[in-house]
Amino acid sequence: MTTQLWCLLAGVILPYVWAGLSVPFRTKQFVGPDLKEPRVQAELLTEGGARVWGAQANAWEALAVFGVANLMATMAGVDPVGNWSMAAIVWVAVRFTHGVFYVMDVAPLRILSFALGSGMSGWIVTMAITQ
Repeated sequence: MTTQLWCLLAGVILPYVWAGLSVPFRTKQFVGPDLKEPRVQAELLTEGGARVWGAQANAWEALAVFGVANLMATMAGVDPVGNWSMAAIVWVAVRFTHGVFYVMDVAPLRILSFALGSGMSGWIVTMAITQ
C-alpha cells in the first residue's frame, strides 16, 4: 500500500502549496500576509488571490473524501496493487491540475479535473463496496 500512502501525503501537501502561492497575491493586494488574521485577509482577496484561496479550500475538501475512500478500501481488504494504486495516482495528478487551472482561471479544465478527481475517489469507494 505504499502508493496509496504517498498519494495521501501528496494530497496533504497540496493545500499548503496553494496557501504558499497566496503570499504574492497577499503582498500585492495588502503589502503582505496578515499573520494575526490570515483567514480574514483571505476572504478579502480578489482575482488570482481569491482563486488561490479557493483552490486551497477545495484541496482540503477533496482530501477528506479521498482519505475516507482509502480508509474504506483498506478496511475492505482491497488489493493495493492495480486499480486502487492507479486511481490514487490519477487522483493526485488531477487534483494538482485542478489547483493550477483554478489559479489560472480556466474553469472548464478546472471542472474537468474536479470531476475526474471525484471520480477516482468514487472508484476507490466502489472497489471497497464490491470487495
